[in-house]
Amino acid sequence: MKTIKVHDKEFSLYLRSEEIQETVKNVAEQIKNDMEGKNPLFLIVLNGAFMFAADLFKYMNFPCDISFVKLSSYIGTKTTSVVRELIGLDEVLHDRSVVIIEDIIDTGITMGVTREKLKKLEAEEVKIATLLFKPDAFKMNYEIDYVGMKIPNDFIVGYGLDYDGHGRNFPDIYKIIES
Repeated sequence: MKTIKVHDKEFSLYLRSEEIQETVKNVAEQIKNDMEGKNPLFLIVLNGAFMFAADLFKYMNFPCDISFVKLSSYIGTKTTSVVRELIGLDEVLHDRSVVIIEDIIDTGITMGVTREKLKKLEAEEVKIATLLFKPDAFKMNYEIDYVGMKIPNDFIVGYGLDYDGHGRNFPDIYKIIES
């Protein structure tokens, strides 16, 4: 589909599924090179990263653990700069390598808060993997270890990304059409 409607907004095709899958494969190779032999904990940020994580783990053929957290900082199409933890972490992190799996990083506030919390829980190392990164929106001062793609600061939906809970189910990614 070239355009979709989610709630009251129109979106146009931005990234095709095939391009997304190639990006996932590239990120997976980078993570495998760094984490193989470490038995890392992959921490998936719900809800948005579930599709990225599912595809990413098809390439992880070494011992690892998976856990989930649910964080929120968006209302509608805007970030609030306040991170709410809706489902928390229940893993022991002492001396563990942790890789946070995120769908998109824009301001970076959510990942900054999460990263610091994991360090306080004594993780040996904390790495961040994101499918999409908006460098023009990024407000923090930390490294993102695995970036699938850098994109402009457009609001997007599809492949796990949503607009007020809808639009996650599309295999392609669409960007908002401003009127």
